[in-house]
Amino acid sequence: MRNDIIGREREMALLEEYAQSGRPEFIAIYGRRRVGKTFLVNQLFKDRLTFSMTGIMDGDKRAQMHAFTDAMDMYGNPMKKMPHDWYEVFQTLRHYLTEKMKDENRKIIVFIDELPCLDTRNSDFTSALGYFWNSWASLQNRMKLIVCGSATSWMMKNVIDSHGGLHNRITHEMHLHEFTLREVETFLQSNNFVWDRLTVAQTYMVMGGVPFYLSLLNQNESLSQNIDRLFFNPDGEMRREFNRLYRTLFATPEPYITIVEALFSHKEGMTRDEIAKAIGKDANGRLTQMLQNLVDSDIVRLYHTKHKKISARCGIYQLMDFYSMFYLKFVHGKANDEQFWTKSINTPTINNWMGLSFEKICMAHIQQIKSTLHLDTIRTECYAWRGNDEGQKAQIDLVIERADRMINICEAKYSELPYSLDKDEYDNIQKRIALFQQNTGVKAGIVPTIITTCGLKRNAFSEHITCQILLDDLFK
Repeated sequence: MRNDIIGREREMALLEEYAQSGRPEFIAIYGRRRVGKTFLVNQLFKDRLTFSMTGIMDGDKRAQMHAFTDAMDMYGNPMKKMPHDWYEVFQTLRHYLTEKMKDENRKIIVFIDELPCLDTRNSDFTSALGYFWNSWASLQNRMKLIVCGSATSWMMKNVIDSHGGLHNRITHEMHLHEFTLREVETFLQSNNFVWDRLTVAQTYMVMGGVPFYLSLLNQNESLSQNIDRLFFNPDGEMRREFNRLYRTLFATPEPYITIVEALFSHKEGMTRDEIAKAIGKDANGRLTQMLQNLVDSDIVRLYHTKHKKISARCGIYQLMDFYSMFYLKFVHGKANDEQFWTKSINTPTINNWMGLSFEKICMAHIQQIKSTLHLDTIRTECYAWRGNDEGQKAQIDLVIERADRMINICEAKYSELPYSLDKDEYDNIQKRIALFQQNTGVKAGIVPTIITTCGLKRNAFSEHITCQILLDDLFK
């Protein structure tokens, strides 16, 4: 394994296992833009790739053919003329790989990056790829074909869940997610940052765990200065990223952005019917597929809630992309002030936003929370909950329902000092628990759990909180 790759231990181990297997492998890697898919494959296999090419964003068929011929030239097999179509491309590739297979000890590792870009209008690309795999590559035990793409919806429809020539041909799929807090910390430390964990968490609130976004940070600037430079300078690199992100993920980004904006306005999440009403569309299969595409792209999460008056689980969609949330809150449609963030620190607006963002950080680190609670070996079901009975509205950030008939009711509290739990907030927690029990009808024991950045300040009410989780625990 390569020690210059931050995190990704599980992914590297799996890719190495696939590369060393004694059978043909067709591996599809997908994930949002800038999450490090290309970097992972290139760094792990850079000395072992038999052939590699990258599709050209917004390029036509001729441009993609140029990309292939250029790649062949770089691998020492210059072509006398450009291929006419994709069938000819894969025929040429087959001849090239056949020659390489004369070395019987060599694994044949082929990497095609930004696969969706190659599928231009009327190009028959997926048909040709399917024919290449089915007619030849799938018969070669040393063949390892790795394909990758940021257009997650395209990858799911045309490769992973294909009903055409690639139906059930993928041997492994790998969803590359954003970094965790621990991986972000490791990334920053490897780049000579000396930020404490509270600053790392605040960085996560702005950029999430997207490696490329983190690479734009300057260790000689404070976090506030970095945010001003990247987001609030008229030429800031992250200021222009929003449209690029959704244009890369989806061929028609506008309806997806409309959904994201609706979810942004409802931090607690929305049902499909509520989303349909908000955007003026029918709650049909098309909307369901778009929502699933957003979930597959790590932009939105789908969770379920319980209510004794609802026979089946009601799916709630919630915006979880930290970059999108920050952009829509502070950048989109706002007047330019190149020092906006530095000037706004410690204002109620920023403090409230940090509180809500910390809740989302907790939602993104449920495994770390369960580990801290020593629930690794107990079957659990995790969900958020919201109730609205007879005018009583309530929301619980995280419910962990356990097989031992206990339930952790978790509340997330952000503070830069030990959090002081007062009587009003303690009473509110008790009311939410009572309403949860009333709405769901659960009979399990309730364990009040508070997740804080710096712990609870000891007082008469903190003594009633059975479990406490600290920010440090989320870095496990």
